[in-house]
Amino acid sequence: MTIDDTAFERYRNSPNARTTLPRLLLGTLIVVLFWGATTAAVLFGGSHVYFAWQAAASPYGMEGFLASPIGILSALTSFGGIWIGLWIAMRWVHGEPLSALLGTGRRVSRPDFLKGLIAVLITSALSEILLYLLEPGIARGTISLSSWLLFAIPIVALVLLQTSSEEVLFRGYLLRGLANRFRNPFIWGLLPGLLFTSLHWSGGSSAAINACVLVSIAAFALLLTLVVYATGNLGAALGVHLGNNLTGFLLISHQESYNSFALFTAKPLEGPGWMMSDAILIALIGIACSLLTIVLLLHPRSPLRVTAEVTDGAGAA
Repeated sequence: MTIDDTAFERYRNSPNARTTLPRLLLGTLIVVLFWGATTAAVLFGGSHVYFAWQAAASPYGMEGFLASPIGILSALTSFGGIWIGLWIAMRWVHGEPLSALLGTGRRVSRPDFLKGLIAVLITSALSEILLYLLEPGIARGTISLSSWLLFAIPIVALVLLQTSSEEVLFRGYLLRGLANRFRNPFIWGLLPGLLFTSLHWSGGSSAAINACVLVSIAAFALLLTLVVYATGNLGAALGVHLGNNLTGFLLISHQESYNSFALFTAKPLEGPGWMMSDAILIALIGIACSLLTIVLLLHPRSPLRVTAEVTDGAGAA
């Protein structure tokens, strides 16, 4: 299974002369500042609403707010700051349209988006089966079916906001900019992947569980990078990331702090009782499912194989 890098070469060579390393660092700083400012503003407003609606003072304080439906909606909304920062950085620092980050055709490949979404839903189902065999405890979530149906569309929209902002930042802005300046994939592929992975560290989890989660996220980041490398477009990566996160937010949650909208809840990863052997098996499941997703999207005989973007952004290689 080999990958033709023609489409990626066009993508990495698409930035203009203003995509220098200092400007890339400046643009990243702008994104971080706007992301931080938006997060602070949204969480301040959301917490004010949350505590105003409480009949009595919550014994859990801010932790209770962040795990509440209002807290989750606020946290997802805060990712809009990344989009704002990227728009400013692309327009005023690099002199390019924001759409240039999506691919050489400056638009998302819809067929690849759909293929990525389907592929990860398949492998997510397999992952849940394997995790159930490891830890059979699955319970019905606290949300009613009517409320779940009511919030499904807003959650899908906000999760799309979250996942797309991360993809455009890590697999678009940083990967494209670094690949334009450096030929070594350990720079343009590894650095954005490490930054993306590090954001998933959880202070409430044990060292073993944190390690297994970070290993799984690193494998997931490799998958996302490979599909961008194969297509020269963010479409497949956007679909994969969206499907993965929707599974956790709406279907089966493994995180106690993000399970308010999930139909079912499993044993939380940040909870006690996990052994080292469990952490190793969880990491292996994550790696195996990411590898299977890679096969589904890149194997020549797969019906879900993604296609490389041609010059006009509409064809396949």
